[in-house]
Amino acid sequence: MNIQNYYLIVPFAPLLGAIIAGLFGRALGRRTTHRIVIALVGLSLFSAIRIFQDVMAGHLFNGPVYTWLNSGDTSFQVGFLIDRLTATMMLVVTSVSLMVHIYTIGYMEEDEGYQRFFSYISLFTFSMLMLVMSNNFMQLFFGWEAVGLVSYLLIGFWYTRPTAIYANLKAFLVNRVGDFGFLLGIGLVLKVFGTLDYAAVFANVANHANDIAPIPGMSVNLLTAICILLFIGAMGKSAQFPLHVWLPDSMEGPTPISALIHAATMVTAGIFMVARMSPVFELSDAALSFVMVIGAITALFMGFLGIIQNDIKRVIAYSTLSQLGYMTVALGASAYPVAIFHLMTHAFFKALLFLAAGSVIIGMHHDQDIRNMGGLRKYMPITWITSLIGSLALIGTPFFSGFYSKDSIIEAVGRSHLAGSGFAYFSVVACVFITAFYSFRMYFLVFHGKERFGGHHDHQEDHADEEVAADHHHGLAPGQKPHESPWVVTLPLVLLAIPSVVIGYIAIGPMLFGGYFKDAIYIAQNHEVMRELQEEFHGSFAMAVHAFSSLPLWLAVAGVVISGYFYLMRPDIPAALQKRFHGIYVLLDNKYYFDRFNDWFFAGGARMLSRFLGDAGDKFLIDGLVVNGSAGLVGRFSGVVRRFQTGYIYHYAFTMIVGVFVLLSIRNWF
Repeated sequence: MNIQNYYLIVPFAPLLGAIIAGLFGRALGRRTTHRIVIALVGLSLFSAIRIFQDVMAGHLFNGPVYTWLNSGDTSFQVGFLIDRLTATMMLVVTSVSLMVHIYTIGYMEEDEGYQRFFSYISLFTFSMLMLVMSNNFMQLFFGWEAVGLVSYLLIGFWYTRPTAIYANLKAFLVNRVGDFGFLLGIGLVLKVFGTLDYAAVFANVANHANDIAPIPGMSVNLLTAICILLFIGAMGKSAQFPLHVWLPDSMEGPTPISALIHAATMVTAGIFMVARMSPVFELSDAALSFVMVIGAITALFMGFLGIIQNDIKRVIAYSTLSQLGYMTVALGASAYPVAIFHLMTHAFFKALLFLAAGSVIIGMHHDQDIRNMGGLRKYMPITWITSLIGSLALIGTPFFSGFYSKDSIIEAVGRSHLAGSGFAYFSVVACVFITAFYSFRMYFLVFHGKERFGGHHDHQEDHADEEVAADHHHGLAPGQKPHESPWVVTLPLVLLAIPSVVIGYIAIGPMLFGGYFKDAIYIAQNHEVMRELQEEFHGSFAMAVHAFSSLPLWLAVAGVVISGYFYLMRPDIPAALQKRFHGIYVLLDNKYYFDRFNDWFFAGGARMLSRFLGDAGDKFLIDGLVVNGSAGLVGRFSGVVRRFQTGYIYHYAFTMIVGVFVLLSIRNWF
C-alpha cells in the first residue's frame, strides 16, 4: 500500500469508528460496537507504526490533502506534516487511545451511554490526530477546537449530575479564554506573513526578528507578541497557571476519559504546539522566559495542592498539572526534545495511574476517597503492582521511564541562563520531594495499612469538591470486600506498565542526543542547553547510576520515606500538622481561592454587567426611550395635532398660513 494512504487511515479510521458508534451503535449492540471501534483504532495504531518506520528510514512528507477555501491570496488547506515529531505523537496518541478503548469495555460495562462513550473517545482520538498531523495553522486550530469540544462532551458525559455540568462548562469557558489569545496569535501570523503554512512562516520568520507588532497603542516585538499569544492558547489547553482551574474538575468525567485527556491528548496539545513552533520561539528570549516562569509556577504550586487531596483521581489530576509544568519549563529552557520526551514517558505512566485508579474505584464500588481504602494489595494484586510501577515512574526512580525525562528536565533548566531560570530550577527540584510525598501518600493509603472500607466514615475535614461529588461515592457495604477488576481492565494496566518501565531507558539516547528531532525542532546556537546535556550523557545505565549521588533522587527517597512514616506508622502527625498549620491547609483546600476569585470577579462581574445592560440598556434605553418613548412621542404629537381637526375651514386656513410661514422661515434661515 502507498505510504500516503496510511496518512489518511491514521486520523480517519477513528473518525469512522465514531460515526458508526454514534449513529448505529444502538442498532449494532454493545459488543459489535466496541469491536468495530477498537478494531479501527487498532488499525490507526498499525498505520502509525508503519508511518513511524517510514519516517525513521528518512522519508518525510509535507503537503496539502484538500483545499477547503480560497479567500483572496490566502488558501485554507487541510494538509499533513509527517516528520519525527509528528510520528512520535501519532504513536503515543494511538497506543494510549487503544488501551483506553479496551479498558472502557470493563469500566463502562453497566453504563447506559456505552455506545455514546465509544463514539466520543474515538472522535477525541481523531481530533488529536488531526492536530498533531497538521502542516498549517488553520488545521491546527481545527484540531485544537475539536479536542476542546469533545472534551466538553466527555467531561459532562454523566449530564444528570450538576457537578459534571458545572465541570464541563468550566472547562469550556476557561479554554475559550486561552483560545482567544491563540486565535489572535494566528491572526497576527496571517497579517504579517500572509500565509498560514508552517514551512512558509518558518522560512521567513528570521526576517521579522526585530519588527514591532502591528498592535495599536503598544510597542512590542513582533515575534514576542506572536509567541505569547500562541502560548496563552497553550496555557488553556495544557492547564498552565492561571488557566489551570478547569483540569481538576474534569475528573467528573468517567475514568477512561480522565486518562485520555490527562495522559496523551488534550493537555499535551499545548506542549506539542510550542515544540512545533520552536523556530519562532527561539527568536524571542522574552517569550521563552515567560514560558519557563509560568511552567515553574504551575509545577510547584499545583504540586502543593496534590498533598491534601483525598479523591484518588484528583491526586493524579494535580500530579498531571505539576508534570505539565515540568514540560513547559523544559520548553522555556529551549530543551524542546526533553519536553517531548517527558510528554511521551508521562503519557504511559500517567495513563497507567489513571486506569489503575479506575480499577480501584471499580473494586471499591465507586468510592473514590482514599481515606476509605487501605490494605487493597491482597485483594487487587495486579492493580497494586501496576500502580506501584506507575508511582515509581512518576517520582523519577532510576531505570524507570519517568526518571530519564524528569532528570533531563532538571539538568536542562539548571544549565539555562535565561531570565527566570533560577526560580524554575528551584521549583522543579523542590517539586521532586512534593511529587514523591503525595504520590506515595496515595499509594500507601490505598494499598497498605489497615483496612478502612465497609463501614461508616465520618471525615471532619471533607473538602468542598468531595462533598459536591458525594453523589457518586457509593462504597462497599459492611462486610463486603474489594475485588480485582476483569481482564479487560487489568490487561491495559499490564501493557501500559511495560513502557512505563523500559521506554525511557531505551529511547533517551536516540531521542535526545541522536539527532532524532533534527528536521522537526529548531534550537538557536545561543541556546546551548541540549549540547551541554549531550556532552555529559554517557548512556542510560551510567545516567541512572550517577543519579544516586544527586540531590533530586534523595529528595524523592525522602518524600517516600516521610509519607510512609506519616501515613502507615504515625497517622497522628498529619492530623497534628493540619491543626498546627490550619491557615495554610485552608489556603490549599480552597485551591489558592482561584475558583472563588473567578466566581466573584469574572462570573459575578459578568452577571453584574448583564444586569446593568438589562436595566440601563434594555429596559431604559431600548424599551423606555426607543420603543415606548417613540410610541409616547407619537401619541403626544398626535394629541396636539388632533386639536386642529375641528371641522372649521378658517381653522384649517390659519394652520396652512402658519405652516407656510414656518417653511419660508426655515428656507430663509438656511
